[in-house]
Amino acid sequence: MGINSERDIEANMQIGPTDQGMVRLFIEADGVEIPMDFDPDEADEIAEEIRAAAIAARAVKPR
Repeated sequence: MGINSERDIEANMQIGPTDQGMVRLFIEADGVEIPMDFDPDEADEIAEEIRAAAIAARAVKPR
């Protein structure tokens, strides 16, 4: 399965700070919970990658 493989899976994602000063992405799907913690610098890098992907997606998707 790759980035372009479509899947019909419903998931919930929450993003927020932890009490340990980390940024947590918490994903829950089909009874599976995946907490992913990142230091703030890593979270900034991820946010930049998401913004870049959004820009690239707009260039591909016809409006």
